Amino acid sequence: MLKNSYILNKKIALTLLLSFIAVAIVFPTVKAAEITSATPNEETYLGGQTGYISVAIYNDRNANISVTEVSATLDYYYTDGTVYVQKFFTSDDLPVEIEPGQTETFDVPISLPTNIAPGYVDFIVMARTQLWIEEAEVYVSSDSPSEHVKLYVESPYKQSYEEAQEELEESQEELENSQALLNEQEITNRNLGVTAIGLGVIMAILGAIVAVLMIMLRRPRPIAEPQ
Repeated sequence: MLKNSYILNKKIALTLLLSFIAVAIVFPTVKAAEITSATPNEETYLGGQTGYISVAIYNDRNANISVTEVSATLDYYYTDGTVYVQKFFTSDDLPVEIEPGQTETFDVPISLPTNIAPGYVDFIVMARTQLWIEEAEVYVSSDSPSEHVKLYVESPYKQSYEEAQEELEESQEELENSQALLNEQEITNRNLGVTAIGLGVIMAILGAIVAVLMIMLRRPRPIAEPQ
């Protein structure tokens, strides 16, 4: 009884193995997709900055494909020269089916270390896909298209210099505005002074005229002698 069971299990295992080999031979790995674009949200980044890479995947086959993974791998250096590898994955829910001739876009969030060395860094964007085989009604492994994306990381010293320059320009602009207001105030004060002097002169002239009139009015008139 045990012998018969052992033989039966061997036959089942052999059958499964032969079926797997047959599927692998009949439906080998095929090309089913290509990455038509991989674009970062910015061309220049700073250490510690976050962003994302938009990845467009095109189905160039006559059957549906299923996208099971979209990632971006970064090889970079720290400021002390240490090499580090970090892999980021899409924030979209997977798997996603793409019909023939259609394109789907996926966002891969990225985050740069605060102490990353400045310069160009290279992301390797990759997608894993499966192709739908209508005759067998199964998905089989397909190609994994990839694309290189370069980003430029600015030096923190450059950032500090630019911020200092902006602050200096703002201070100079405020100083120029203050100087302009001061000049306007001086001109206003000067005009007020001239006006006050003119009013003083006019008041003095009017006062003199009034005084002369008063004197003339108070002078006694000569009495006429009788005839």
